[in-house]
Amino acid sequence: MAIGPKSASAFRTISEVATELDLPQHVLRFWETKFNQIRPLKRGGGRRYYRPEDIDLLRQIRGLLYDNGYTIKGVQKLLREGSAKNATKTEAKKLAKSADPEGSNAELQSVLSELQDIQGLLRN
Repeated sequence: MAIGPKSASAFRTISEVATELDLPQHVLRFWETKFNQIRPLKRGGGRRYYRPEDIDLLRQIRGLLYDNGYTIKGVQKLLREGSAKNATKTEAKKLAKSADPEGSNAELQSVLSELQDIQGLLRN
């Protein structure tokens, strides 16, 4: 009897979550000590079972730490203030804006023009 993939609402073990988020299991255990919002269910023998909302939070924390360069203290502050989701959206907007070649090109052309004007003044 083959077992298919779990439903989105199913609880996950620490090894499943670690694989899904591409993190070592010890990092997940460490984050539990740093972020009290992460509270997996613990069964006999100390086995952890993560709820879907725990996994979403872990994914968000991972993004803030690894992709956006926040420190643990910075993420703790964002979570306390309830602005962690806004922070990831803001970072995404900044990245999209910085990837805009048209805006960057126009800005570079303006700087180049100013530098050429300065160079002309210095020659005279």
